Amino acid sequence: MIPLHYQENQLLMDGVPVAELAAAFGTPLYVYSEALLVAQARAFIAALPPGRDHLICFAVKANGNPHLLRRLFQAGLGADVTSGGEYFLARHAGCPPQRIIYSGVGKTGPEIEAALAGGLRALHVESAQELAVIATIATARQQVVPIGVRVNPDVAAETHPHISTGRGHHKFGVNPSLARELLHQVQQHPWLAPAGLATHIGSQITDLAPFAAAASTLVQLATALAAEGIHLRYLDVGGGLGIDYTNETPAPSPAGWLQTVATPITTAGYSLVVEPGRAIVAPAGVLLTQVVYTKQQAEKQFVIVDAGMNDLLRPTLYQAHHPIWPARQADDHPLTTVDVVGPVCETGDFLAQNRQLPLPRPGDLLAILHTGAYGFAMSSNYNGRLRPAEVLVSGQRYQLIRQRQTLAHLLDGT
Repeated sequence: MIPLHYQENQLLMDGVPVAELAAAFGTPLYVYSEALLVAQARAFIAALPPGRDHLICFAVKANGNPHLLRRLFQAGLGADVTSGGEYFLARHAGCPPQRIIYSGVGKTGPEIEAALAGGLRALHVESAQELAVIATIATARQQVVPIGVRVNPDVAAETHPHISTGRGHHKFGVNPSLARELLHQVQQHPWLAPAGLATHIGSQITDLAPFAAAASTLVQLATALAAEGIHLRYLDVGGGLGIDYTNETPAPSPAGWLQTVATPITTAGYSLVVEPGRAIVAPAGVLLTQVVYTKQQAEKQFVIVDAGMNDLLRPTLYQAHHPIWPARQADDHPLTTVDVVGPVCETGDFLAQNRQLPLPRPGDLLAILHTGAYGFAMSSNYNGRLRPAEVLVSGQRYQLIRQRQTLAHLLDGT
């Protein structure tokens, strides 16, 4: 599906001109295609192998808007959550408890209490101390808690260092030896129950080989545990499937990715759990921003827009590339090498550098593509800036799904 397209030189999201959305709701503005969002979710579900209780959990950290979550859960996805707030959002949006996997290295006692009270498929343990805290809470509640252990497989993946999570020196999970020891403790505890093994090797990965290696590590460890009398229900290979941000190297399809990780797991007799986020929601979103000024500074041509690093942090944090399209095609605008920058008082406040674009003029509208994941979710009030509004487009209709902040929000909690 191509939700973003030109028609008579006007850029449309599904059937709505983006200029109409900007006029109605202002900029910066996040806009999502409901059709593409649901289609992406269904593509993952359709690619699951037959039989067994397989589960696709959407990584709520990628985008926690309740309206989008509700549509994903209605399409049949579960939720991968990493905090009490994400657990709250998943339940608020209607995710059944048995479809929620709770991961994260720093779950607090109150967060664990709340998750156990509301119900979930499993808690994924990431340290010996965390398991001890869960055991204490489970005993006090006299509630049997399903436990998965997150394994750090020490698998290298080609991605940005800040989003690589599966090497031995990273903070996530435990080594295979400790994972076995922890699951033996779980097996022997009256209020804990072994449920699965999990791993997650990183984000924005487009090579299938590391995923295959991670799945193989889980199968080998589960086989060893079975020989020791610990029989698990599922193996969870996490998420991390990348998308094509540059339109140069096609990323693996959901079907190709799932076949890679499912084959060894289902052959060994386990259910499969996966946790995609970016691959589902990133292509469905764009960030609309208006040009405020342009200026030449030494050899640099700057295009200053009203969106900044507080609205979209990925370019600054990861040197991420997002395509940028003008809201109106114009033949009289020659291609120029520009830096698209925001109004934040940081040199690192850029949305694109050395990018070939038709030189915009003040008042022009630009669309920054593939921002449905880790866009609004990572936004902030830095520099006293207000977080943007969000809009969901459904065919030729649209609705506001998050109000733009007002100045009064800057006083929250005072």
